[in-house]
Amino acid sequence: MTNIILMGPPGAGKGTQARHLVETRNMVQLSTGDMLREAQASGTEMGKKVAAIMAEGKLVTDEIVIGLIREKLQEGSEGGFIFDGFPRTLPQADALEKLLSEMGLKLDAVIEMQVDDEALVARITGRSTCGDCGEVYHDATKPWPADGKCANCGGGNQKRRPDDNEDSLKTRLMEYYKKTSPLIGYYWAKDNLQRLDGLASIDEVRKSIAWILGE
Repeated sequence: MTNIILMGPPGAGKGTQARHLVETRNMVQLSTGDMLREAQASGTEMGKKVAAIMAEGKLVTDEIVIGLIREKLQEGSEGGFIFDGFPRTLPQADALEKLLSEMGLKLDAVIEMQVDDEALVARITGRSTCGDCGEVYHDATKPWPADGKCANCGGGNQKRRPDDNEDSLKTRLMEYYKKTSPLIGYYWAKDNLQRLDGLASIDEVRKSIAWILGE
């Protein structure tokens, strides 16, 4: 079992690499947003608590997110877990470390997908996805098929995120760096941090992650 954190700014390709690890290594991706939505719809006690907080427009506490992660870890995973979007702060990192220790688990690697900001802006502003299967396209490198149908599933539902524009992206990047830069030092000091070029090709990034994970 291998447990990792994928770090990187919006658009660095974390989701693409996480899906590959799920498919090839039987890992489970723990995305904070997905877990909150799932809990909200579950009807469990924890789910009702999450739904009530979100209905009021409040932020879900770290304690609740850690509780959701604990539930997922208790379900087990043959290949291990990918933490996506968590932790984002030092208190969250401490809480995750404590939780893993309590459950007899450990963090094997923190993989930071580094990017050049200007190149990332160019990458993101041309990005679109298939609304049916999630396949990623780009105006310059992998344009949406001329027949208007996704090459992966045949759907015709091309989507662009409304915040995939230059001004919005620069704001998101600044927010990311402000929040996560302390985590880089935290995991470097613990000898967990591994860095790779997030703007390399998808295949090259996959190979780099495989090497980090000892394949």
